[in-house]
Amino acid sequence: MKKIINLLFLLIITTSVNSQPVVDYLLKAKAATDSGKPEFAIDLLNQAVSEIKDSRLYIERAAANLMKGDYSAAIIDFNEANTLAPSAGEYGLARIYAIKGDAKTSLFHLEKNMNSSFRKSEKEIMLDPAFASIENKPEWRRFWQKNWYSAIEEGIAEIEHYIILHEGDEPAALLLELKKEYPGNDELIYADALISLSSGRNTDAVNKLTAISDRINEKYIRLMAKAQIAASNPAGASDSYSRLIESGIADAGLFILRAKCYLKTGEYEKALADIEKYLVYYPSDKLALSMAGKAESVSGDNLNALKYFSENLKLHPNDSECYVDRADSYFISKSWDWAIKDYTMSLDLDPGNSDVWLNKGISLLNTGKTDDACHDFRKSFSMGNKRASEYISRSCIK
Repeated sequence: MKKIINLLFLLIITTSVNSQPVVDYLLKAKAATDSGKPEFAIDLLNQAVSEIKDSRLYIERAAANLMKGDYSAAIIDFNEANTLAPSAGEYGLARIYAIKGDAKTSLFHLEKNMNSSFRKSEKEIMLDPAFASIENKPEWRRFWQKNWYSAIEEGIAEIEHYIILHEGDEPAALLLELKKEYPGNDELIYADALISLSSGRNTDAVNKLTAISDRINEKYIRLMAKAQIAASNPAGASDSYSRLIESGIADAGLFILRAKCYLKTGEYEKALADIEKYLVYYPSDKLALSMAGKAESVSGDNLNALKYFSENLKLHPNDSECYVDRADSYFISKSWDWAIKDYTMSLDLDPGNSDVWLNKGISLLNTGKTDDACHDFRKSFSMGNKRASEYISRSCIK
């Protein structure tokens, strides 16, 4: 197994700060916080901010302090972020004071956020559980009586809502009205592409987004990548994800998204490299370990594939999919007895998988256990797997 699988957060933290870019600090700190280890994140970021002054580092440390329950330290960090990038920490301060039940102070900071380039969407704010304790207070209701968003922003939010509800022609009709009033607006080009994609006109969505493809806008580029994948253009999507990664967005998930594209284009080494980068931050992630094993398998290295699958099983012993992954690897290498054991374990956890019944039957057939194999073929067929009929007619009808 690649050494990265066994990396511990302690090793991450002792890595020389001077050799790490800001994004790497952010990714490692976020991974520690996501794993319920805010102390690790704080230790790492303490070292980072002693060398680099970047508002994002303070915001991430504030998040770790917030998870730890140290509101005072989080407030200090958000205020420090504000000194480095005006208003960068205002939303975080609004959240903390809302959690504390201080509606007046929370809304003071939220107003500052709303008047800045860091403004959150209404949907994001309304769904944020941090504001639950003040959302029934009169100050909160008065705050939302003011029109904080432009007609275009409100229109796009309504379009997105219609799309989620599958409201037929409503999104297109609303977009048409907005286009008449604001022709050539980038946000409306984005909304137009969003409607095309939701309607299955994937290539049309890509073509529309091409008009604003030179913008370094995370929202636009993510939609472009999604449209390119839907339009069966994983190579284009991998380029889009590369733009996001190279722009400095601290999202480890981008490595997984790009790796999926590389797997579709047959660039297995690139895919594995991206998955390994992700595993540095999230060494126990089930999907990433599964993808790594499959990437090794399709590239011909079944031994390393088995190592990834076995590691995944050790970490997720009650997950049927992990048994299937390893069983499939044994199946490919014709290690029938081992495949049968893992397929059996998978079926104990999830007996409704017709493909597993079929593959277990094939494995049994190859070990000479025809009666047992036929039982599995018939089980698979009864679940609607038509491929099982070939094996039944060939091996089970006498």
